[in-house]
Amino acid sequence: MKSARTTTAKTEIQELIISSSVALSHSEIQKSLEGLCDRVSIYRVLERLMEEGVIHKIVNVDGVVKNAWCHSCSAKHCHNHIHFSCQKCKVVTCLDNVEPSFKLPKNYKVSEMNFTLPGLCPQCS
Repeated sequence: MKSARTTTAKTEIQELIISSSVALSHSEIQKSLEGLCDRVSIYRVLERLMEEGVIHKIVNVDGVVKNAWCHSCSAKHCHNHIHFSCQKCKVVTCLDNVEPSFKLPKNYKVSEMNFTLPGLCPQCS
């Protein structure tokens, strides 16, 4: 049985990610929670949300893992969109209306896509 603290942490983390217009790192989430739970609990909650298919992870150009809400997923968990990573402010944004295209050699099968484009966001340009 899950403790009330774990449920509270999950709810708070989920709400934080839902309300954010950009992807959030573990440290950004931890800072926003102001001591609600420890870093290991945050990792566990993020893994659970990922397994449930409600968030997806993005690795930015600096290698930092960010977490974003799956607002465009339907019944099938799919992230065929581009992520934009600002090189100046480090903000990562899902660009849902931009679908990448590519051609693979015969007999290659894609199981997951992670397109991250580095550059400057509108606020830093």
